[in-house]
Amino acid sequence: MSGKEKEKDKDREITFQVEEHVGVIGVSPTGWKKELNLVAWNGTPAKYDIREWDEDHTHMSRGITMNKDEIRSLNEILNGLQLQ
Repeated sequence: MSGKEKEKDKDREITFQVEEHVGVIGVSPTGWKKELNLVAWNGTPAKYDIREWDEDHTHMSRGITMNKDEIRSLNEILNGLQLQ
């Protein structure tokens, strides 16, 4: 990707639709909530998404998106943890 393509891509508006709120993982001192949601980004099919959101879901942190197979794998890993 050329420098011009990167800059053009950087200026592109990101669209999203939170299709399902699955749950809150934690709350930061600023009030932002780390959440697991099903989110459709830029008109693509919804994926599971973990990131922090402000109260009205207009601003968000960087996060991670996962498809169903990745969520299943993560679930197996978490179920195998021996937390103390």
